[in-house]
Parts: sequence; structure tokens; C-alpha cells
Amino acid sequence: MTSSIEAQEVPAVALIANVLVAVVVAIHVYIVILEMFLWRTERGMQAFGTDQAFADRSAPLAANQGLYNGFLVAGLVWGLVASDPIGFQVKVFFLACVVIAGLYGAATVSRRILVVQALPAALALVAVLAAANMA
Repeated sequence: MTSSIEAQEVPAVALIANVLVAVVVAIHVYIVILEMFLWRTERGMQAFGTDQAFADRSAPLAANQGLYNGFLVAGLVWGLVASDPIGFQVKVFFLACVVIAGLYGAATVSRRILVVQALPAALALVAVLAAANMA
């Protein structure tokens, strides 16, 4: 009886971990859209606290930054679809990258990045590691 309960817990933890990774993916898809396509719009300027003059001057830099966020999305999606152990390793690597980028952004740009970017990635990373330890 104990082994069947344990067998049921592992998939649940793995499912929660993958849902949290998917949330990080969704957040970063939104960031990509904001940085690459909406940077000069009212929505983009509101999200990043900029004005039209700054948005116009910095649009190429924002698009480049958006592209890098797109690579994080691609890596996390790869981790979700790849079989283990590769899927696990890829998720850990890219989630760690998001956490580090979020910490750096919070220290240098806005503390809000800590909550929007680093915290969800850290929670997903903990869940991914917990799921692997239960497997």
C-alpha cells in the first residue's frame, strides 16, 4: 500500500513542477512580446516605466533583450518536452539562468523583477529538484 501512495505522489510533484516551469515560460513569453513588439507602445512604456523618447532611443536594445528572453523560453520548453535525464538537466540550467538574471535585474534595475522573474523561477527550480528527488 505504501508503494502505491509513493507512486501517486511522484507524478503529482512532477506535474506541479512542470506547471510551475510552464508559468515561468508564460511570464517570459509576455516579456518577449513587451520588449520586442510593444516597447514603444503605451503598454510597453507603462510596464517598464519609460517615456516615449526613452522608448524610441532604446528600442533596439529592448528588442535584443527580448530575444535573449526568448532563448530562455526556448530552453525551458525544451526542458519540458525532453526526456529525462536531459529534460531535468535543461530545466535546472535554464531556471537557474532565470533566477540569476532576476537577481541581477532586481539589484540593478528594479526590485519588482525579484517578484516577477526570480521568485517564480526559484519556486519552479525547487519543485523540479523535489520531483527529481522523489523519483
